[in-house]
Amino acid sequence: MNTFIMFGKYSSEAVQKMSPNRTKEGLSLIKKFGGEIQAMYALLGEIDLIFVLTFPGIDQAMKASVALSKMTGISFTTSPAVSVGEFDKMMTDI
Repeated sequence: MNTFIMFGKYSSEAVQKMSPNRTKEGLSLIKKFGGEIQAMYALLGEIDLIFVLTFPGIDQAMKASVALSKMTGISFTTSPAVSVGEFDKMMTDI
């Protein structure tokens, strides 16, 4: 499983539709694409949400990101992530 960070920004429409049910539907959608939730946080500032997720691959992460945006009206930016230890190992041969 690969780690991905999803950054969410609410639209005014998305704020109007906030609900615990929408959150549950979003979690189900992530699982539908093979994702597992590691952590989810609501934030103050430029970014409203941050999710730490794992997916089998980038295809599933991209599909989940777009599907969540369509379902919720929240704009998501999704980035692959590796631990600093993994990054250091990758960089040893450059």
